[in-house]
Amino acid sequence: MGLFGLNSPKEAKPQTPPDDIVFDVGTKDFETRALKASMDKPVIVDFWAPWCGPCRQLMPVLEGEVRAANGEVILAKVNIDENPELAQALRIQSVPTVMAFFQGQPVTGFTGARPASEIKNMIAQLVKLARSAKPDAIDIPTALKQAAELIAQGQEQYAQELYLQILQQDSNNIDAYVGIVRALISVGMTEQAQAYVDQAPETISKQSGFTAAKTALCLALEAQKNAGAIGPLLKKVEASPADHQARFDLAAAQFAGGDRAGAIDNLLEIVRRDRAWNDEAARKELLRYFEAMGFADPLSVEGRKKLSRLLFS
Repeated sequence: MGLFGLNSPKEAKPQTPPDDIVFDVGTKDFETRALKASMDKPVIVDFWAPWCGPCRQLMPVLEGEVRAANGEVILAKVNIDENPELAQALRIQSVPTVMAFFQGQPVTGFTGARPASEIKNMIAQLVKLARSAKPDAIDIPTALKQAAELIAQGQEQYAQELYLQILQQDSNNIDAYVGIVRALISVGMTEQAQAYVDQAPETISKQSGFTAAKTALCLALEAQKNAGAIGPLLKKVEASPADHQARFDLAAAQFAGGDRAGAIDNLLEIVRRDRAWNDEAARKELLRYFEAMGFADPLSVEGRKKLSRLLFS
């Protein structure tokens, strides 16, 4: 079975005719025309709906840039209204959603309309990935370092490609597997990250480092519930600085909104005021944040230093 419960492609690679670069697919032919085709070249899949305005904005941009790539990538379009089972299997929650597959696996993706320059850049990276898909060994430590740097620069989709190359060479590499999950979470694709977590190979899921991926996903899902609550909570904390629960909830909302530094500072403030509050809930939540972000993350490093000073001063 493939990553999303679909059969993995194992037959001979299909040849894509020159005039068959952009086409519609559905539940019945997705495996053949998209997954199996991706064994030969990258396949971009555009999930759209007729009632979706951003979909109509994105589709011509995608089609134009794919055709400009002269057949090195292909575009498969899925109408989710006509193929709800396929959308459900791939955990599509909103449209437009774009996923790129190579060699039967998702390698990058995004949701919402994007400018032509970003689409062009993504396609260039997909072409580069396909051209570099050789049996030659890669330097895994160097590739892991490069992927981490890409994530730090906000280039998660390119980091995913590097992680995938590592896993193609070493399928049990926990750092690469966790890296893909983190990268998907960073671009808001929590459903796809959930699929990686749920269907992780046993050799991966039994490794201690896999806990970090599950923690990051858990925090991301919690963050989605807390998003948008910053304003009211901030006023509540300003009115009553000793309201630890309000400050704790504010930290969760800040983390949801991407203000990780603010979230960490508020949890540290609870520890400073009353480290034992709610069975040390703030300290425990900080440790979850550090694990989810990665202990090498600069915010994690600085946050742990501050926590240590508070606990042992």
